[in-house]
Amino acid sequence: MSAKLNNKNGGLVARALPPPLLTIDNLQVQKETQIVNEQKILDKGLVAGLVKKSNRILYSISTHKFPFDFFPDTLNIEEGRITVIIRNSFFSSDVHSVDVADISNIFINLTPFFAQLVIVSKTFAKNEIKIRNLFKDEAIFTRRLVEGLRIFAENQIDTSKYTKEELILKLKELSKTKIVV
Repeated sequence: MSAKLNNKNGGLVARALPPPLLTIDNLQVQKETQIVNEQKILDKGLVAGLVKKSNRILYSISTHKFPFDFFPDTLNIEEGRITVIIRNSFFSSDVHSVDVADISNIFINLTPFFAQLVIVSKTFAKNEIKIRNLFKDEAIFTRRLVEGLRIFAENQIDTSKYTKEELILKLKELSKTKIVV
């Protein structure tokens, strides 16, 4: 609506303006704005999923030495990467992270009391990480989880939609191969 001053008696006269003409340019701008808004919503969901995946530790194991292990090494399995913390002393440690997609293989070497996990990476200079003195059951379970995560990564499956418990169950289902000891 527009208001106009009437000069004769000083009153206001209200007139309705016609709606703006929808041109092809206006329609194009509206469509582009809608597409940008939809993309922002998708990006926010993607970022939220990535943050959830990057901060969720699915499983963690530590080394065990007899009689005491003052500096236990730790292996953390996250949805997108494996982190190995090798402790050398009280104030010294080496941290290696490998993306699940970059793992080419994972091996278990069994001894009478313990197991060794060997993670072979496509990107490391040394090409492998060895974690010794693990309990056998923990090493086998870790291998199953990593193999399942590798399958998910190869097929580009978004794991952020699963709860931690659901995801671990799905990963265990993926690798039901019996390991002969």
